[in-house]
Amino acid sequence: MRVSLRMPGHLIRRLHQVSTQLFLQRMRDAGYDITPVQFAALDTLRHSEGIDQAGLAQAIGKDRATVGAVADRLEQKGLVKRVISSRDKRARELSITREGEAVLDAVSPMVEQMQKEILAGLDDEEYEQFIALAAKAVKAAEAALEE
Repeated sequence: MRVSLRMPGHLIRRLHQVSTQLFLQRMRDAGYDITPVQFAALDTLRHSEGIDQAGLAQAIGKDRATVGAVADRLEQKGLVKRVISSRDKRARELSITREGEAVLDAVSPMVEQMQKEILAGLDDEEYEQFIALAAKAVKAAEAALEE
């Protein structure tokens, strides 16, 4: 059965698969064991010191269970530190470690470069259009989910 290339959901899923494969390949080639979700978590923690796991889950668009597992792996790698929140003993606050900062500094230029590779078939104008349209679609879809 052939899936129509005019189905946005299929195209979005397929582009996500390609993006994830490229990310994992580039990280592996550079000697880093980091996933796209782990990168998103580290990048968010860099700018949100002491955020709790629920806040991180919301910030990166993942469920709490997934973020809990991501935090476990990042903590095992020494890239984040978790402490019990002083405001809520049930919550765990996260912060990026020096090693996490170093990894983020090392991989961020590669991740930036990958953005163009993910959309390699687009010229500069089309690339900017894609970003604008994707952002517009995400905003509208998120608003519809909140209704």
